[in-house]
Amino acid sequence: MADATTAARARIDRALAELERKILELKARPASAPEIADDDLFAPRATGQRVAELEAAGREASEALGRAVQAVREALAESEAG
Repeated sequence: MADATTAARARIDRALAELERKILELKARPASAPEIADDDLFAPRATGQRVAELEAAGREASEALGRAVQAVREALAESEAG
């Protein structure tokens, strides 16, 4: 069980590190940089209000993910200790 727990923790840590790297890359882009191509060619262009809604949803999702990761880490720590 400890091997599976260790592997799960390592996968979570790698995923979080990758997510943080991508976020830092996006934050480091200058405002004058060209737009990043959208994966969905048929998606409508976002209005200022829609962008604000998406940013708020992103923050909420990020906070929820952070809480979930913490809960998983605590559960893994308890299983290793017990």
